[in-house]
Amino acid sequence: MNSGNLKYQYARLSIAEKLIAVNVFVFIINGLFTFLMGMPSNSLLQWFELPKDFIDYISQPWSLVTYSFFHGGIWHLFWNMVMLYFSGRIFLNLFGPKKFTSVYFLGVILGGLVFLLSYNVFPALLSTNTALIGASAGVTAVLIFVCTYIPNQEVRLFIFNVKLWYIGVFFVLVDLIQIPSGGNAGGHLAHLGGALLGYVYARQLLRGRDIGEGFIKILESIEDLFKKKEKKAPLKTVYRRAKGNSASSLNYDRESKQRKIDTILDKISKSGYESLSKSEKDFLFKAGKED
Repeated sequence: MNSGNLKYQYARLSIAEKLIAVNVFVFIINGLFTFLMGMPSNSLLQWFELPKDFIDYISQPWSLVTYSFFHGGIWHLFWNMVMLYFSGRIFLNLFGPKKFTSVYFLGVILGGLVFLLSYNVFPALLSTNTALIGASAGVTAVLIFVCTYIPNQEVRLFIFNVKLWYIGVFFVLVDLIQIPSGGNAGGHLAHLGGALLGYVYARQLLRGRDIGEGFIKILESIEDLFKKKEKKAPLKTVYRRAKGNSASSLNYDRESKQRKIDTILDKISKSGYESLSKSEKDFLFKAGKED
């Protein structure tokens, strides 16, 4: 398979699937490089993991995000990616890739900050020598977001239909219980940080406020830096309708589209996603892609 075809296949993936691909790629490259070069397994990892000490963190501030691309083992990676895939599918049926990216990475960041704060405040953790890796905080943020935004939506779990809010509560309780009993208190605290972000984000969005709007603009500005400037086409004289009529028509279309989206989301909240007709699902999916 040539590089052009690989780029095409990658471009066709959803944002959740692209994140999965990147995480798997990083895991493979990290393992192969350290093995083939005869280096300790943490040779590369130490530059990207999130350290527990603030002083160490200041020397590598990028680790507040990069820690999420590294995993401690194949099963750590596998379960995170499975959860990301299924929660991502539900999320992207409601919203577009920009909002998904915002929720995911804000969850990663808040999870990392909770980890840092906890290991520098709580006496039981002060003497522990550890660092944070894994996508769990971002994955949990996405999961709890959808569990909060459409809590009564049912999903098939083995042979049972389970409401999403049951699943969200289950995962949060498991993390709370395992903080004192397991050897991964930092990881569970980071999960809770991601869960908090997902919950607050969804609740605020239901009230009409997008708390990630500023973060999305930052991501867009970074993206613009890497985009090549397109050559401007020669100016052409074309017929254009009166500005007032065009603006009025555009505003009407936007308001009509938003009213339809609100009606569909209200239907999901009351009766679940499966209650939608095919045309309503298609409309919501297309609207999410344009978000």
